[in-house]
Amino acid sequence: MDASIEGDGEVTAVGDQVAEAPRPAVPATAPARDAAAARARLWRTVSVRLARAQRTVQRTVQSHLSSSLTRRIVVLNLGGLVALLAGFLYLNQFREGLIDARVQSLQTQGEIIAAAVAASATVDTDAISIDPEKLLKLAPGESASDADGSPLEFSLNPERVGPLLRRLVSPTRLRARIYDRDGFLLLDSRSVSGRSNILRFELPPAGGPPTTFDASSFLERSLEFVQRLSHRPELPLYEDIGMGNGKAYPEVGSALGGHIHSVVRANARGETIISVAVPVQRYRSVRGALLLSTMGGDIDAVIVTERWGIIRIFLVSAGVMLLISLFFTNTITEPMRRLAEAAERVRRGVKSRQEIPDFSDRPDEIGHLSGALRDMTKALYNRIDAIEHFAADVAHELKNPLTSLRSAVETLPIAKTEESRDRLLAVIKHDVGRLDRLISDISDASRLDAELARADMDVVDLSAALSTVVDLARAVERGDGVTIQLTVRSSPYDATRSRWRVLGNDSRLGQVFNNLIDNGRSFSKPGGVVRVLLWPERAKGPGGQQFEGFEIIVDDDGPGIPDGAFERIFERFYTDRPEQGFGQNSGLGLSISRQIIEAHGGRVRALNRTRAHPQGTDQPLPGDAVLGARFVVWLPSAR
Repeated sequence: MDASIEGDGEVTAVGDQVAEAPRPAVPATAPARDAAAARARLWRTVSVRLARAQRTVQRTVQSHLSSSLTRRIVVLNLGGLVALLAGFLYLNQFREGLIDARVQSLQTQGEIIAAAVAASATVDTDAISIDPEKLLKLAPGESASDADGSPLEFSLNPERVGPLLRRLVSPTRLRARIYDRDGFLLLDSRSVSGRSNILRFELPPAGGPPTTFDASSFLERSLEFVQRLSHRPELPLYEDIGMGNGKAYPEVGSALGGHIHSVVRANARGETIISVAVPVQRYRSVRGALLLSTMGGDIDAVIVTERWGIIRIFLVSAGVMLLISLFFTNTITEPMRRLAEAAERVRRGVKSRQEIPDFSDRPDEIGHLSGALRDMTKALYNRIDAIEHFAADVAHELKNPLTSLRSAVETLPIAKTEESRDRLLAVIKHDVGRLDRLISDISDASRLDAELARADMDVVDLSAALSTVVDLARAVERGDGVTIQLTVRSSPYDATRSRWRVLGNDSRLGQVFNNLIDNGRSFSKPGGVVRVLLWPERAKGPGGQQFEGFEIIVDDDGPGIPDGAFERIFERFYTDRPEQGFGQNSGLGLSISRQIIEAHGGRVRALNRTRAHPQGTDQPLPGDAVLGARFVVWLPSAR
């Protein structure tokens, strides 16, 4: 049999030979493997991101839960809300108002129903009609009866009351009971059949303990007991007397006396029942009483619905309050946590400077705390740098005279002439004196910070302090003929400026004034004048605000300050006195003066008085003649 190939690999029989059709090529598995690998990578990426998000959320929740401040804020906010909820549920007047409205409604309905009953179910006479002829025909021992068809008529006819009561009470969820003048129950709406006037009465529960334990009923009774204790402990207990005399109810007895009376009670299940008794009277004659009472649970259902509405509002409010509290605490605890961690890093860090987070843009206590911590950290690092520089400067300044002293001592034994020995001894004496001055000034500078930190700031009178310093300077005769003048210029706009009061340490301020006067005196020519001026002056703060204060200006007629050295002269150990010889000054006087002034909240600067700028400038023009140096000290006034 032959076979031919048709289509895509189909086998067709041709004769007796069978030819197998070629199979389609098996698709390559590489793309499938790439797709599976891509899905695996995507799944791993998603898993890693979900794990990171979970860890982030977990850390956030743990940080919030571990924060005592967060717990306190949340508890306080929710505590107030819970107290408000308790007040709404237990202390509001909704239940009392609802009961009062229901009592008034029952009274109105009772009056209408009683009027209808009195109009249609009563007779016009209260007497029993008996035929005298029939009485004469009675045998001894017989009594009059209605066996012969003469009916006895009563004040309220139950046959008329039943249909009327059913029509009036059926649309409402009320229980109506009719009592006659003697308090006997004539009709109960709960026992009237809907299709006839048949009376139905529920049998009382069988006595004796239950033979089996019903868990659901026990739980229900327990909940009812708790509800009764927690909601209505003040209401009297309602008991259904059934066919008993209606006068057992105080409201029925009052109604039979011609008065409308209402009583609010609670049944054994803790449900509120309102009873209103209305007299049934005709022509001002009380024929009976109508007792209307609510079904158990009607009032409570409304109250429960209202309370559930309040609880739902509470839950929504609690959720919103919780979110707001968490957001509020996050704006407080998170910055404080970051500030605390940064402060801890600053305490532990010894190799690198740690940066305090900047929250100074916040106009609250957190921003103020951040700014204070940043300023404190900056001052701390500046103090560390100052100590390092001070130690390096001290080592350098002490090393120079020690080196000179060592060379002189080593050279002294090998000096050949007496003149050389005297010269070496003079060098040794000079270096020893220089070391003594350096050690004294260094000791004073090193104690300055501690003394300023421990010293109590008192009110200082600048006028008196300057007068004392100037008098002492005048008393010291140096043979240079330099005159010291003091001018105190009072304020024309404020009489209180005459007191010149600042808050500071009088001895340290006196040291600053003495250093500036001595500095001006040392640069003055023989017979020159050092002028000291005190006057009130306002200064601008960093934010542009004005601060009241005083300026102390010290002028001399010396050569002035070299260009570019207006700030260098306040550096430690800087001195530029070529005419006095090397080593005659330690260069710490002005540095100590600036340190003292800045510790008092003021500032000091150096200027040159020139012909173009007689009031002083730190940027003199080229070729402008220098008239002398000017030091300006500003101190804030005492508040």
